[in-house]
Amino acid sequence: MTAEFLMRLDDGMLEYFRDMANEMVSRFGISRAEAVARINERYQNAEISPYPDLMCHEFPEYWTYGLYYYPDEAGRLPTGDEDDDESIDFSVLKVRPAPEPGSPVWTIKDRA
Repeated sequence: MTAEFLMRLDDGMLEYFRDMANEMVSRFGISRAEAVARINERYQNAEISPYPDLMCHEFPEYWTYGLYYYPDEAGRLPTGDEDDDESIDFSVLKVRPAPEPGSPVWTIKDRA
């Protein structure tokens, strides 16, 4: 485990998960603390293999959409691929709520 992530990650997967957090900050305008909390909430009990884990067959941004949005009525989420995402109406996607304040998934503090 690291100071920020609640799962065991080797150096390669740590970088991959940090890339996921960075993508959420830049794509969705959320704080790094919230991005890490969302990742922790979803993956805290997952067994992540050493790099390259199976999830590495997709770019980090692929996973960020499912952490941030609920799927649309057709069950689709953006993938981070602009060609694939053209048919998805972002204005109708609902944002998943951030993890509860005070939850142990909040491992880093927001910088105010």
